[in-house]
Amino acid sequence: MAVSDTRFKLNTGAEIPALGLGTWQSSPEEVQNAVFHAIKVGYRHIDTAFCYQNEEAVGKGIRQAIDAGIVKREDLFVTTKLWCTYARRVQENLELSLKNLGLDYIDLYLVHWPVYMNPNGNHPLFPKLPDGSRDLIRTHNHVDTWKDMEKLLDTGKVKAIGVSNYSKRYLEELLPHASVVPAVNQIENHPALPQQEIVDFCKEKGIHVTAYSPLGSTGSPLMSADAVVEVANRKGVSPATVLLSWHIARGSSVLAKSVNPARIEANRNLVKLDEADMATIAKYSDELLAKKAFKRPECLISINLAKESKKKDQFDQS
Repeated sequence: MAVSDTRFKLNTGAEIPALGLGTWQSSPEEVQNAVFHAIKVGYRHIDTAFCYQNEEAVGKGIRQAIDAGIVKREDLFVTTKLWCTYARRVQENLELSLKNLGLDYIDLYLVHWPVYMNPNGNHPLFPKLPDGSRDLIRTHNHVDTWKDMEKLLDTGKVKAIGVSNYSKRYLEELLPHASVVPAVNQIENHPALPQQEIVDFCKEKGIHVTAYSPLGSTGSPLMSADAVVEVANRKGVSPATVLLSWHIARGSSVLAKSVNPARIEANRNLVKLDEADMATIAKYSDELLAKKAFKRPECLISINLAKESKKKDQFDQS
């Protein structure tokens, strides 16, 4: 079996394809073709979110592939996410996403962030206060949102529920009150931010990790890092291939974001990394940590709420 066709079993018993197509910051004009092409060349895991504002185009790409006879709906694993202004209107946001996608059910529905934004603020998705800070309802407890997420399982409209951008602290707050353990925690993850503590904690609790931004954040030196290049040369592949393959070797699924057909295809050419390869990359991560070139965040929110895209008023999140 090709590495790109690897699947991981969730705590629900379902399997999540290890390689997914990420669609963050992919415009509606581009993403329909990207989704269709990805499915055509073998992708079976498609990731989107209500706040990406491209669910309708993602759904059209899925429908195009189904109508072409390439796949059946049950062959696909589709993830979308509850947005922060809907933290107290979970069912409503799910219904909007289902309508946008043109689907009867979602394979995985995630709490996008463990915060509640003012639904009556100055923007329907990204409200701000007069001082420019994010307009948050700080009296809301994310555990209450999770309890509403659990109720969705009885509707048959979601097959599994999970979280995104949850630090260990947020998970420790949630789990004692959860009737259903999250199936997935989707986090930013790469050798420059390995987040080993969160990854290990999730594994201990039976929570699968999905990685976004696998090539690093904007401006990241990962693609040219000596350790990554060394492994790439050893394997005869590109640094990008090494970085994507690294996640699967760790037991995580990974989202590769592209709208370029050639890149979408290239991202499927993954390889199996051995212990020596992983040790080379681990040494690089450890050296960064020793230099304090990155830190394992206590709360991902504190980092990413401040890193808004210049292109769009969105979080720096896949």
